[in-house]
Amino acid sequence: MKHIVKILTLVVAITALWIGLLQTSMIPSSHTWLLPIYFVVSLGCYGLLMVGVGLMNFPTCPQEALLLQKDIIEAKEYLNQKGVDVSSS
Repeated sequence: MKHIVKILTLVVAITALWIGLLQTSMIPSSHTWLLPIYFVVSLGCYGLLMVGVGLMNFPTCPQEALLLQKDIIEAKEYLNQKGVDVSSS
């Protein structure tokens, strides 16, 4: 929910800035149509950055990995008892 509020705040701020620049004519009118495109590109870059940071900080759980390996071995043994071939080739 926090990210939605951040993004909406950013959208409102950029929209206000864009309308303000249109009203004051600080930039040529031929360039004002590029501002929404810059905004969308910037928002995409922000999203990719957040995904990258999330991947870099992805937690590892060695104890859970061991438990998962035990469960896999148990499942293979159970299936072998039932006559299902689950050998890894």
